[in-house]
Amino acid sequence: MTTYVGLDVSQKTTMLCIVDGEGRRLWRGECASCPEQIANAVLRHAGASARIGIETGPMTPWLVHELRSRDLDVTCLDARHARAALRMQLNKTDRNDAEGLAQIMRTGWFRAVHVKSFDAHRARALLGARLQLVGMVTKLSNHIRGVLKTFGMLPGLVRGRSFAERVEVLVAERPDVAPIVRPMLAAWSKLREQIAAFDKAIRVAVRQSRECRLLMSVPGIGPITVLAYVSTIENPSRFRRSRLAANADRGENHDPRGE
Repeated sequence: MTTYVGLDVSQKTTMLCIVDGEGRRLWRGECASCPEQIANAVLRHAGASARIGIETGPMTPWLVHELRSRDLDVTCLDARHARAALRMQLNKTDRNDAEGLAQIMRTGWFRAVHVKSFDAHRARALLGARLQLVGMVTKLSNHIRGVLKTFGMLPGLVRGRSFAERVEVLVAERPDVAPIVRPMLAAWSKLREQIAAFDKAIRVAVRQSRECRLLMSVPGIGPITVLAYVSTIENPSRFRRSRLAANADRGENHDPRGE
């Protein structure tokens, strides 16, 4: 008999609920939010053939990949669709949410979401980290410009190393302003060094990917764009129609294989 498991995951604990094919609750309980304890609870109370449902969330990729590596059948559910179904509950608690997810798995009224590989997540984390630092550099340079303008010093439309050199020239004659600007300029320079290191890591990742190298042959396509695209699409065969690729980064594509 097939059993269905719902996992309601929080940072510290996970609520589990197991139902049978008729929707009767067989067991529910709680364990730490780590793959080993979740797998042990599922195997003990539901068996290795249980179908497990888990909503999309920050910890979902880690838990899904770890549970699948233990030969468990795990489906990632679109959180918005699951939330719409769970909203009909009269008494909303973590325990009831877990049971609701188990019932959703039993009825099949869900949209499966593709869970990207750790390699894809690493690539996206690299791109995200670079983007954060670029934003910090922009805000810091704008702040430095604002401070200088207050004291009548205009660095002009210069960027990169020329900006740092121009700022140094301006504050060299202002010992009252220099102690404020120079620490910010030092932080600005360090951030730019780390961005350069990220750029190098991105180029290395692109050179190691056959798909990235192929897309780079298109004029005007750079390493950042191509790595973002490849890490988002990851596996083109998972799209039934090409237009679904437009929603690949929103978890909106339905994968008929439940991956």
